[in-house]
Amino acid sequence: MKKRRLGIIGKFLFFLNSVAGFLLLSAYILPYLPPRSFPYLSVLSLGMPVLLAVNLLFLFYWIIRLRRQFLLSLIILIVGFNHLLSLYKFKNQKSDSSEEGIRMMSYNVRQFNRYDWIKDKTIPEKIKNFIKEESPDVILFQEYVTDEVKFEDYPYSYIKLVEGKFGQSIYSKFPIIHSGSLDFKHTANNVIFSDLVIDKDTVRVFNMHLQSHRIDKDIRTLDAESGKKLTKKMGVSFRTQQQQVQQLLKSLAESPYPNIIGGDMNNTAFSYTYRKLTENHTDAFKVAGSGLGSTFIMDFIPLRIDYFLIYPQFKIMEFKTYKTKFSDHEPVLVGISLEK
Repeated sequence: MKKRRLGIIGKFLFFLNSVAGFLLLSAYILPYLPPRSFPYLSVLSLGMPVLLAVNLLFLFYWIIRLRRQFLLSLIILIVGFNHLLSLYKFKNQKSDSSEEGIRMMSYNVRQFNRYDWIKDKTIPEKIKNFIKEESPDVILFQEYVTDEVKFEDYPYSYIKLVEGKFGQSIYSKFPIIHSGSLDFKHTANNVIFSDLVIDKDTVRVFNMHLQSHRIDKDIRTLDAESGKKLTKKMGVSFRTQQQQVQQLLKSLAESPYPNIIGGDMNNTAFSYTYRKLTENHTDAFKVAGSGLGSTFIMDFIPLRIDYFLIYPQFKIMEFKTYKTKFSDHEPVLVGISLEK
């Protein structure tokens, strides 16, 4: 049988396929590269969902066309199979939410819509009603302000605001015996923690809000010049995140109790930040989540940037990502048992 050659269009498509494959391979190594050394390359971590999707599309295209060019994307996707698992979680187990344990929620509330980003004056009340209905035992708020909503069902709390404006809070139905703040320099972002007494156990819960990128969610509005400025700005924020993670890792190592980390990482599961924080903690989504688990939509790119990272000896019973539309982030909830 005479071998069919690629036409001009086929060659052009395979060229695009090769570029997409190269970018995906480059993105695979990002978790192992300190952003301080390669800040601009780190931007690829945010585009990982798109790069994976594009290579999957090329794979199916060449298979349908019965072309051996499918091997390029197939091999690249196999090499990064673990990244696919970070992007999408198939539901392979039943939730153990009926089992006795504690339920923690993390929610970036975007200052309870203080500046009317969402054209709905009732957003603060809707968030309060949502929290009351779900009734988690512990809540970690990011971009929190004190004059919008009161949570009377939680007798214990720790609130840390930056320059008295907005910041983070931890609300708990369990006693808090000690709290603290890492106090990042030259930024409104921060990490706070509280030591909770739960039955006979004491657990240190960290509420993180790592450096924000401050990007326009509609990236289609960017032109070439503003795109360059955005890339440079994000390179700076990735370097800043690395410094913040080092500070957080030091605090984790010094903790006298088992640690639970929750909050807004402002980075994906394909990043250096994520790899460092999950070296000694388990991503609850990868155990009990399902689907894409996206918590922030940047134009057409679904990003999972809000997490619960759990002390590995604790049992993760459930994980939920809500679709509330009361903020630019979606809340996440984890149910865990402290039995070791």
